[in-house]
Amino acid sequence: MSIFSENYTLSNGVPIPKLGLGTWFIDDALAADAVKSAIQIGYRNIDTAQAYGNERGVGEGVRNCGVARAELFVSTKLAAEIKDYEQAAAAIDGSLEKLGLDYVDLMLIHAPQPWDNFRGGDYSEGNLAAWRAFEDAHRAGKLRSIGVSNFLEADLENILGNSSIAPHANQILVHAGNTPSELIAYCQAKNIVVEAYSPIAHGEILRNERVAAIAASYGVSVPQLCIRYTLQLGTVSLPKTGNPDHMRTNAQVDFVISDDDMDALRNLDGKDYGEHAAFPVYSGK
Repeated sequence: MSIFSENYTLSNGVPIPKLGLGTWFIDDALAADAVKSAIQIGYRNIDTAQAYGNERGVGEGVRNCGVARAELFVSTKLAAEIKDYEQAAAAIDGSLEKLGLDYVDLMLIHAPQPWDNFRGGDYSEGNLAAWRAFEDAHRAGKLRSIGVSNFLEADLENILGNSSIAPHANQILVHAGNTPSELIAYCQAKNIVVEAYSPIAHGEILRNERVAAIAASYGVSVPQLCIRYTLQLGTVSLPKTGNPDHMRTNAQVDFVISDDDMDALRNLDGKDYGEHAAFPVYSGK
């Protein structure tokens, strides 16, 4: 059975495909073709964000892909800097306008803090204000599901303890070498689906000889092993690529990693992101 036919179910009953296409670093001018290629290959889960600057192109690809909108799962993210109700409400409408869509299937608060103060300061009230805008947009049918990204347990507790709708998803950095097992278990216990972004560790894991040896033992590539690893953790896997050949091979994950190899990958410590360490989520904070 193809991974494209497999879904998880969010707590509100909405199905979310287990494998998606991440679009970070895909230029807006190239995003439409990338999205159309992915959908033609079989992807039904497309992930973007206001911060990526490519919502227009992603939306164009979704609208012109030849597959019915109802068969697709489109996610975007509220800019991390927005921490009040009015700006959040306006930004939700702004994303829908840029995408050219009547609704998105999932919208996330991109981070619990603005990027220039990531993991610093107390933005709990601002996150609650943005969340209220999400709840209202959800009730209005603009957002089928709502969630968060890069939220730690304390950030989630703030939403859970002060809101009427619990987050449906938390999109976090997960890959072999960086497996936040306690956070994943916490989310799963709260019925919050975890989405794993950068499952191939921004490509840096390709240099890891131990991971390469495990992949070779299954006759698969390192990216295929890493994507399969995140799927077996029970997360949505969101490898990002604009290359149709990589989109195809990334979806060829119909093998099973043994318990021993899962443990080896789970216990691996590999957080060297090279040039990408300049980005807040890869900085070790």
